[in-house]
Amino acid sequence: MIRDPLRVWPGKPYPLGSSWDGRGVNFALYSENAEKVELCLFNDDGTKETHRLTLPEYTHSVWHCYLPDVRPGQIYGYRVYGPYDPKRGHRFNHHKLLLDPYTKSLVGSVRWNPALFGYRIEDTKDRDLTFDSRDSAPYVPKSRVVDTAFNWGNDRRPDRPWQDTVIYEAHVRGFTQLCPKVPPDRRGTFAGFYSPDVVKYLKRLGVTAIEFLPVQAFVDEMHLVKNGLCNYWGYNPLAFFCLEPRYVASGAIREFKTMVQVMHAEGIEVILDVVYNHTAEGNEMGPTLCFRGVDNAFYYRLHPENPRWYENFSGCGNTFNLRSRGVMQMVMDSLRYWVTEMHVDGFRFDLASALARNNAGVFDNRSGFLEVVRQDPVLSQVKLIAEPWDLGMGGYQLGGFPGGWTEWNDRFRNTVRRFWRGDAGMIADLAYRLTGSSDIFNHRGRRPWASINFITAHDGFCLRDLVSYNHKHNEGNLEENRDGTSENHSWNCGVEGESDDPEIIALRDKQMRNFLGTLILAQGVPMLLAGDEVAATRGGNNNPYCQDTETNWLDWEKDIPRRGALLDFTRRLLTLRHEHKIFRRYRFFSGRYIRGTRTKDLRWLREDGTELTQDDWKDPERRTLALLMSGEAGQYHVDDYGEPEPDNAFLVMFNAHHEGVKYMLPESEFGTRWQRLLDTSDPECTEAYYRTGERYPLESRTMAVFMQQNSVSSAAEGERQRDELL
Repeated sequence: MIRDPLRVWPGKPYPLGSSWDGRGVNFALYSENAEKVELCLFNDDGTKETHRLTLPEYTHSVWHCYLPDVRPGQIYGYRVYGPYDPKRGHRFNHHKLLLDPYTKSLVGSVRWNPALFGYRIEDTKDRDLTFDSRDSAPYVPKSRVVDTAFNWGNDRRPDRPWQDTVIYEAHVRGFTQLCPKVPPDRRGTFAGFYSPDVVKYLKRLGVTAIEFLPVQAFVDEMHLVKNGLCNYWGYNPLAFFCLEPRYVASGAIREFKTMVQVMHAEGIEVILDVVYNHTAEGNEMGPTLCFRGVDNAFYYRLHPENPRWYENFSGCGNTFNLRSRGVMQMVMDSLRYWVTEMHVDGFRFDLASALARNNAGVFDNRSGFLEVVRQDPVLSQVKLIAEPWDLGMGGYQLGGFPGGWTEWNDRFRNTVRRFWRGDAGMIADLAYRLTGSSDIFNHRGRRPWASINFITAHDGFCLRDLVSYNHKHNEGNLEENRDGTSENHSWNCGVEGESDDPEIIALRDKQMRNFLGTLILAQGVPMLLAGDEVAATRGGNNNPYCQDTETNWLDWEKDIPRRGALLDFTRRLLTLRHEHKIFRRYRFFSGRYIRGTRTKDLRWLREDGTELTQDDWKDPERRTLALLMSGEAGQYHVDDYGEPEPDNAFLVMFNAHHEGVKYMLPESEFGTRWQRLLDTSDPECTEAYYRTGERYPLESRTMAVFMQQNSVSSAAEGERQRDELL
């Protein structure tokens, strides 16, 4: 070890982490139960320790010092001394080099070795109670001091209203890994994502926000590495301020910021999927990489009667302890860092129910975390999305989050899948899902956009597989097909897997159009899974979390005719949504008459044009539904200047039956002609015109959309017609 003279000053307890101020670097580490902390400095590639310094100051549970001779690029780690007493919740082991919990850059990666564990992994009985003295430094990633300076120019968040938002869930690596228009050295990286052709594609598609699967640094689990696999999705976090190195072409922070800057210039928001419910250190048998060694009893929720064990609401071995003030501070500091320093526009919180459990382990929608976020002047102004469940008792909390939050609505996914599969008794539930799920969200002033609607996501079948497989095919994950859900509410249209039968291909394509039409034109916020718009497949794998292969990579050149037709259809749907406010209402429908008219804002119609009766709603064999939305309801919607925003009337028909039906086109006091905008049985979406009172032949398993001509198109015209009626 080189021991050149190095000046050590007291420094300050804030900010936590390593902070370059232009003259030197301040180091600060929070640990309530540590007895001593050593700062280890390494050479330029992190292979050799050059200095080991005892942090001289301890203020308000923070160990700190200032090194005036250190510069950005310095590689470092910590060794924390304290009791190794697992039965009391303490697992300090100074032989294990630890990441800085606030590190903003990593050098190296986890190399699985027995030295990573605080206990002797070779022992057979009560292993986690033993103590291991092997040095882990050669096998762990190390922290690096960074300079975060960046010229943002005139960058501004798009700050798009929720009701105007369309989310596109994408994986940084998988989206561009096979893209021929991205330079090879940039594929699979943030730099690849802001390539001109990729940005142009996203812009033309019509999405308004990219939701990235986890990009905070994560770890490939040991059993996956042994099997030649990896944690491709990234839901195994290690460093909450740090970008995953494998997604970077060069210069992580600058590259990410450039990507955000480019997206913002095109009006596209950037949302991060974040995982603050657990860490990669797992349960008591996991490695010591960071938090466990810094202060296990502080960072994790331990069993109240036996702190040797962890409370496991995440299903991943541990749960972050947001009841601790310092842990809450770290999570909030991390979130604010991504907003203020990295300019992201929002977050999707994985297993968010775990973040809102109180001291008794019960979900509380007024928990400390939710209340702190609600009052935070930075975080309360960005998009907040909850995955409203976890794996603990009482963890399913759809609709239970407070105002200001949106929630992944799996009820929408399941209902729409079952309806188009042809299941009995689905129309009543479908009606709720199409209109913003008011049965779930219409309380405490929440809006339709509280519902994040989705048919597919990273987890589960993608769209093409949803119409091609009845069963999961996860053999490639090497878990004997036990992983992933077995109930996908899918239908293979007659043959399991890929088919060259023209009739089956045509039916599958129509079903995909049905799903996309239902999703994009329903009230709430639609979320598309990247690749669904071009019929990408995962070969029936509904849990490809460990596949960094073509299973997950988007193939930009496969099935060009089919993918082109579906892409055009998706663009047409998104354009229709953007052009008509009736599909992105700010308020829930009431089903009541609009003031000054003989028209309801919403009507559910039978085939003969009359309204559905109670018996119709209860009929389990009914598989058809028509929704008439009045543009006059726009009088209850105003723009930023208080002006009404009326729209055309729209009629949307759904038929999940195996036989066609004929629907009467209803009369309206505002027009006599209907324009057919799309019919999923017609891939070309040929426009056609019909008079009120005509019968429209709606084919089997088909969705159709009509717009009424001569409907009110301006506030002034609306007032004139209402005056005439009165």
